[in-house]
Amino acid sequence: MAEAVIKSMGLTKVYGEKTAVNNVNMTVNRGDIYGFIGANGAGKTTFIRMIVGLIKPTSGTFELLGASNGAGLDAARKKVGSIVETPALLYNMNAHDCLTAHQMLYGKTDAQKVTDILKLVGLGDTGKKKVKDFSLGMKQRLAIAGALVNNPEILILDEPTNGMDPQGIVEIRNFLIKLAKDGMTILISSHILSELQQLATRIGIIRDGALIDEFDIKSLGKQSLEKYYLSKVGV
Repeated sequence: MAEAVIKSMGLTKVYGEKTAVNNVNMTVNRGDIYGFIGANGAGKTTFIRMIVGLIKPTSGTFELLGASNGAGLDAARKKVGSIVETPALLYNMNAHDCLTAHQMLYGKTDAQKVTDILKLVGLGDTGKKKVKDFSLGMKQRLAIAGALVNNPEILILDEPTNGMDPQGIVEIRNFLIKLAKDGMTILISSHILSELQQLATRIGIIRDGALIDEFDIKSLGKQSLEKYYLSKVGV
């Protein structure tokens, strides 16, 4: 039986008169590459912000690695790596020093680990170039590198390929697939279906704050994912 590592029950977030996330019941199982798809403003980022602890739900609950509150949830979040919206980077440092500083937030110093992660995300040859001089795509790669420094069990990525060129997107896709094969669970949000179609093993579709469908990619059989998605969102 599949082990749920993220499970939400009726999770809801309301801002004034606007319901950003509406009664979402989501299950991400260990080993999934879970593609969280929806238009801009559909509620993806708000949902992720609740899971990682940046905002509190208005109602509903969720479990993270089996924990739902208190010290258990705090401990579970230490086993999660994430980037949400615009990542915080140290712009006056080079990539290696920036990642080293990020690593120290977890009480660790491992220069070889930093070097290995930078190579993994395609930033191994940036040398002394400062982060402020990086392209947007390079900054996104560095943000993903920062999400990996604590050896997480779960990686949560909110629109991680924004600003990347096609080659960069392929490189990120390939290393995420490799991470999943090595045992990591990945939740990745996007508004671009073709990006997730080549990566995800499981899909959740969100529209106007509500999760309207959730399924394994294999369950579609010969049916086109694009056609199915468009039928669900009413396009």
